[in-house]
Formats: sequence, C-alpha cells, structure tokens
Amino acid sequence: MANPIIPDKSVVTTCAYCGVGCGFKAETHQGRLVRMTPWKEGKANHGHSCIKGRFAFDYYISDDRVTTPLIRASIDDPWTLVSWEKAIQHAASELRRVQAKYGTKSVGAISSSRCTNEEIFLVQKFARAVLGNNNIDNCARICHSPTQFGLSATVGWGAASQHFDSILQADVIMIVGANPTEGHPVFGSLMKRRVRQGAKLIVIDPRRTETVESAHIKADVHLSLRPGTNVAVLDSIAHVIVREKLYNEAFVRARCEWDEFERWTEFVSSDRYAPEVIGPTAGLDPELIRKAARLYASGPNSAIYYGLGVTEHSQGSTGVMCLGNLSLACGMLGREGVGVNPLRGQGNVQGGSCLGSWPHVFSGYRFVTDDEVRGSFEKDWGVTLDAEPGLRLPNMFDAALAGNFRGMFIMGEDPVQSDPNQNHIIEAMRQMECVVIQDLFLNETSKYAHVFLPGSSSLEKDGTFTSAERRVNRVRKVVEPLAGYQDWEIVVMLMNAMGYLATYDHAGQILDEIARLSPAYKGISFELLERIGSAQWPCDEAAPEGTEVLHREKFPRANGRGTFMLTEYVPTAERTNDTFPLLLTTGRILTQYNVGTQTRRTQNNRWHSEDVLEISAHDAHIRGIRDGERVKVSSRFGCTELKAKFSERVGSGIVYTTFHHAETRINVVTSDLSDWATNCPEYKVTAVEVVKVASEQTAKRAAKKKREHVVTA
Repeated sequence: MANPIIPDKSVVTTCAYCGVGCGFKAETHQGRLVRMTPWKEGKANHGHSCIKGRFAFDYYISDDRVTTPLIRASIDDPWTLVSWEKAIQHAASELRRVQAKYGTKSVGAISSSRCTNEEIFLVQKFARAVLGNNNIDNCARICHSPTQFGLSATVGWGAASQHFDSILQADVIMIVGANPTEGHPVFGSLMKRRVRQGAKLIVIDPRRTETVESAHIKADVHLSLRPGTNVAVLDSIAHVIVREKLYNEAFVRARCEWDEFERWTEFVSSDRYAPEVIGPTAGLDPELIRKAARLYASGPNSAIYYGLGVTEHSQGSTGVMCLGNLSLACGMLGREGVGVNPLRGQGNVQGGSCLGSWPHVFSGYRFVTDDEVRGSFEKDWGVTLDAEPGLRLPNMFDAALAGNFRGMFIMGEDPVQSDPNQNHIIEAMRQMECVVIQDLFLNETSKYAHVFLPGSSSLEKDGTFTSAERRVNRVRKVVEPLAGYQDWEIVVMLMNAMGYLATYDHAGQILDEIARLSPAYKGISFELLERIGSAQWPCDEAAPEGTEVLHREKFPRANGRGTFMLTEYVPTAERTNDTFPLLLTTGRILTQYNVGTQTRRTQNNRWHSEDVLEISAHDAHIRGIRDGERVKVSSRFGCTELKAKFSERVGSGIVYTTFHHAETRINVVTSDLSDWATNCPEYKVTAVEVVKVASEQTAKRAAKKKREHVVTA
C-alpha cells in the first residue's frame, strides 16, 4: 500500500548504511521523516536502493532512543538524568581527574565509521590536542586496516582504484571474501548486470552465496576454500600466472620495480605453491585454481573486489598484498574496468581510514612521528602534539587490565558487542574509572559507562561521508536533532569544557580544516559538493573536481612505481582438533546492518529477527541436530546458543552466522587472534564445536539421576 502522507519537504542526503554511499531524497511531513526515495542523480546508485536504505529509517524515533544526558558514579548505580551543561562538565572533570591520577596517556578515544568525516576528524583532534596523546582508534581498523597496509605497500594508496561504474567495462570480475549481493546490494546488482552482459565471474569464498549463483547468474569459477587459506590460494593463482607466463611483462617493465618482480616470480613459482599442493590444503580442485588464474590473467579487463573475508584474518594484510601483486603482474590497473577495490562494510569506513583515527597516523595516512607533518598540525591547532604512536583499542583493553589505562571517550561504537573475545573486553571495561559514551541508544558497552551523551543520527546532522569508491558525499540535516545537538557540536562542547578553545559555526568549517591539513582532500568543500554533487579524492589542483580512476600514469609511491611483496603463507594458529572440529566464519545479511543498532529497531527485523547458525545437514545429522533446534556453539574462548539452520551454502566442516543481534553474543566465541600488521581481528576463522542444547540438558539430567541412585544405594 502506498504511503498516504504527502511530504511537505525533501532533502537530498546520503545513506548511512554500507559503503556504497547511495543518494536519497529524504521526504518529511511536519518535521517527521516519512519516506526515503532513491535519488536518480546519485552517482553511486543512479536511483536504485536496497531494503535497508529504502525502508530502515525510523530507528531514529525508536521508543528507546536516549535524548537526555545521563551520569552515574559507578556502573552498579542507576543512571541519573542531568542537563547538558552538567553532563559535559562532569565528563570533562572526570577525564582530567583520571589523567591527573594515572598520567596523560591513561585515557583514549574511539570514533565510528557511522559518523561523518567531520566528526571522525574532530574525535582524533580531541584525543591529540585535548587529551594530549595518540590513543585513538576507529572501527575502520577492525575491518579494513589491512587494506591500507597491503595496498599502500604494493600500489601506494589503501583505497579503491576505481569508481563503481567502472565495473561495466570489466571482462572478468573476481570477488574475494565478499558477498555484494547481500552486503553491498546496489553494487551487487551492478555486478550482476555486467555478468548478464557476458563478463566472467570468479568467486573466492568458503560459502556458496547468492553472489556465486542466483537468478540468471552463476560464477564461472567458485573457489570454496577452507577458511584461513586465502593467502595460499592467491599465491597458487600467482604461481600459475608466472609458470605459464600469463603476466603482462610490458606493463611491469614500464610501471613497476622489475627487480622486485623477479624476486616475487621466483617466490611464487616455487613448487610449494603449485595447485596440486595448495588444492588439498585449501580443500579445492587444483584445476579450478588453474582456471581462475587463466581467466583473471586473460582479461583483457579484470577487476578485483574484496571484503572482510580477506582482511579479517591473521594474514589479512598479506592477503591484500596478494591482490595488489596480481593486479600489478597482469597490468590490471590505471584504466576503466580493472583495479583492486575494497568493499567497505559501513557508510564511512573509508573516511574512518582517511582522517587520522588510527594511533600512528594523522589524516592522509601521514605518520605522527614525522616532524614536518606533526608541525603542520601543531601550527593549525596551536598545541604541541605527542610524537609517539598511541594505543589501538585492543592495546587499550590490555593496558586497562594491566592497570595503566582508566578512561575512554567512545562515539558511536559498541566494542563489547562488536569486538572479538567479549569476555576479555568486559573484564577490561570493568577496570575503567571514566567511560563516556556518545550514542543514540544504551547498548552493551554502556553497561560499563559512567556518562552517556545522547548522539544524533545521520538524519539529524550536516557533514560528509567518504564511500568505498573514495567518493565524498554530502550528508544533510533532514530533521532536527532529537537531543538538541549534532554530534560534532557535542564534541566541541567537551573540548571547550576541557580547556581547549574550539569554535566552528557549522560542519563545513571542519571540512575546510580537513582540506587544509589533508592533501587528498585539499579541494573538497561544501561549496564544491553543492556545485557538482560529489567528488572522489584525490581532489586538488591537478584534479579540481576529483579523480575517478587512480594510477593512470604512475603510482603514489616515492619512485612512482608499483612493487611486489613476498607473501609467505603462514597457517593461522586457530586450528581445529577433536574438541573443536568445525570452523566458524561470520558475515552480514541483506536486511540487517552491522551490530543491528539501527536496523533492529525497524520493520526490517521481521525478515531477520535473530541470528542463526548455518550448518550442513551432514554435520548436523552426525551430532543429532534437527533443523531449527537450538544449539550450543563453543570455542576455546567461550560459548553461546542460537538456532541451527540446515544450509547448502556451507560445506561440511564449516558453520556460519551473522552478528546483528546482541543476544547472540557471537563475539564471546570468536578468537583474540589478529592480523600480524594491523591487529585487525581474525573474525573469519574460529574453531568450534556445536552440540544440541537439549542433548546437553538430557546428559545433565542423566548425570543427576546417576548421582541420586548412588546416594540412595
């Protein structure tokens, strides 16, 4: 049934869900949002949308939305409603008290990729200029920091080399560790369109997702590899390309470091990476590895798109380097229809990466240890900045347990639900003396907070997002903030209360500051975006309206050349055994978003009201599990319960679930292993056992009866 309410106002803004960055006309009636209409001028979506962006918008008026600040002395006390002035002053005095007692570096800050570029930039400025240290992190590190590390090492920039529409020029599409049909559905639709037109499709994924096969679409090659073997398989693909001389020698000689290429070819051509060796390790037919290699190398235009199934591994950075190596070796960079492109899971993960929210870099990925770079920020901000890299979030938790870290400011994140090894995190949070949370709703992390500052949704603020294609889009205020302030205004109030004078009249002035201090954003402003709609960085004198395709003539490395990294396969330490014989991997579903903070409070919950465990019928039957029964999932780190669902999408030995519902507590189970270079958690490989809950209860009853029998006898 059509919506009978006739809107009286519309505002063009950007969807805050996945990293595609769809444009919408947000239509309101008497100040309330009533409809989200896909914007035909949106350069990422061209008038298309998914079920989240189109319908999951009324979370902002959910009954449990917090609109008044809260404080309490202890996490065991009830919350007390207070004024904004009192909450801000209390938060500021408590953070200063902790620093006076434990030292300047005893506190830190966390920003969110659900927030705007301007807010992310302000939070890292708050950590550095106000708290006086580099203890700053962002969920972008938890999902895509290996992208920055791996692509920077090979091609120079840790971002997508193409715009989304470039896929329409691709002859071969390789999807690695991603399921765009569900995770990035508007882009997934564009991909399917190109496949229907004749492009070949390679999918590397443990699961047989809808990206592998759906209506009118079927992958030419599906490498359903064993979780944790990405690097081995990608090195084996490279082995075939080198042994069969399928690489583009002219491109490599002209644009890459030839000596490094020769070292790399010697490395991957080793017999230990032959498909006949790697195939059994990864659970694959060696001929399928050869077919994938030949398809990708033949092109003539081959494009790679990848997701968290590459990055969230102990060898996440190595896996990304593998993709960079392949694209360079085959000359698949610098023109339409090719490239290496990360599919970012949240609306502003790219902005979370670009704008200095990691402890070792300022905005633009420039090191805090660089005197000249640090000096430019000191001059602009009027303070002396710490030259020592700070703590990542896992290090903050470890330091809390060691007694050295006692305070946090968290904007828009719920690490207790979203980060791995939940029991470890909860123990660390209990050690904190001052946790300040700025969010829309009380969440799992707020159970351990002392101050709660009501945040604003993306519908209630002005700013920008940077999408997965490096596109900077405007976010425009559709409705007034329910709690009275936009998120960036709250951070400014806290900065001022802590003694640092910050004055901004509107969010556009923060973007101007970003442009002053961040070379790739140099030409981006509200004025430019109002005039041309959006712009892909780098946007500067050489490209005043942005850059759609990177690496056309040279690579952004010191010598302008791409290089090759040696990517030795090192098996994960998370192994199966007789106690934990199955491998658990995790991911997203079409109707829900991330940890469900927004979508669970909308009608989308009808389609996915709980997380379920996908398990093969074979693995279920040998455990006496029936379809739909509750099961206990146990690992070396913890256990949880959820409903089993028989699935042909997972093979024997592999189980899968999503992480959208807090009640599932799936991160109680996940390991604390992480990427060797960036600490990105290894969510995608956890050894587990699955047992029928009823069977466990039956066993307990039997044991009880046995004890009673012994006592009676």
